[in-house]
Amino acid sequence: MENKTAQKPLLNALNWRYATKTFDADKKIPEPIFDELMEATRLSASSYGLQPYKFIIVRNPELRAQLRPASYNQPQITDASHMVVFAVQNDLSPADTDAYMNRIVATRGVDMASLDGFRNSINGTLTSRSPEELYHWASDQVYIAMGTLLTAAALHEVDACPMEGFDKGKYDEILGLKPLGLASRAVVTLGFRSEADFLAKAAKVRKSFEEVFLVK
Repeated sequence: MENKTAQKPLLNALNWRYATKTFDADKKIPEPIFDELMEATRLSASSYGLQPYKFIIVRNPELRAQLRPASYNQPQITDASHMVVFAVQNDLSPADTDAYMNRIVATRGVDMASLDGFRNSINGTLTSRSPEELYHWASDQVYIAMGTLLTAAALHEVDACPMEGFDKGKYDEILGLKPLGLASRAVVTLGFRSEADFLAKAAKVRKSFEEVFLVK
């Protein structure tokens, strides 16, 4: 008999994944796999393709120990194999648009003048919004990238926990983000679940198709 479940690796992976609360501190993600997860995150969609963020890979155990109290003492911060802080660029300006246009020219070999309309569209977004509005817009892009990372991790059977529960001001201070024009927005810890995690074998709870989708 045909195994239909085996033909759905993406859906299987998404059913398998959950926000891991307890990681096995002794299990580490092989670096080639972690590198692939970071590349998937870099390739994520973002509005205009502008990528108004940076991803801070926190490898230093001492830094992670400092960040744990600023994360309401959640054990994932120190126990997970890897930790990535998603930070929003909070000083966006037309200079960022110029840098992006230069990347397009260098990558695609197009004429700079042909990008004038695209440049003006991006700059219109940047100059018409307040700093707070730009922060929220950039934050939306962060969450798209986080979704890409969570999906990529699930496909590799790497556990992950997306986290918003932390003191962003403390994170910015500990990681020295403010002078870089960055503000922490979210965290993803990555590794392998502990058998002691009470959610490790729990069935996934989601609304039904009819509850989530409206078909017009």
